Amino acid sequence: MSERALRGTRLVVTSYETDRGIDLAPRQAVEYACQNGHRFEMPFSVEAEIPSEWECKVCGAQALLVDGDGPEEKKGKPARTHWDMLMERRTREELEEVLAERLAVLRSGTMNIAVHPRDDNNGGNNKRKSA
Repeated sequence: MSERALRGTRLVVTSYETDRGIDLAPRQAVEYACQNGHRFEMPFSVEAEIPSEWECKVCGAQALLVDGDGPEEKKGKPARTHWDMLMERRTREELEEVLAERLAVLRSGTMNIAVHPRDDNNGGNNKRKSA
């Protein structure tokens, strides 16, 4: 396409198509009302499924369908705890074995838990300071 073909036109802003001679799909006007008292209508196709909620055109709050059923309650999953996720990976017997092993190591005194490798005087930087 040459540059001259688009010279002088504003793309996306202007449409050269008209609605003359075109039969639009049958529509219905659906009314919504928000909690702030704003009421407005939205056009939908006759065949479309009408949503029970829509964003208010004026204030942006959730508006509900006038003379319609409220929104369906979504079933939420209960929060999974650390214990639930642990029980998905291991059985209780396996966990008791791991606990017994770790307690044996702690009681034997071979593991020094008071000193952490990052705990030192220079804030975790293991490089020696030059004198």
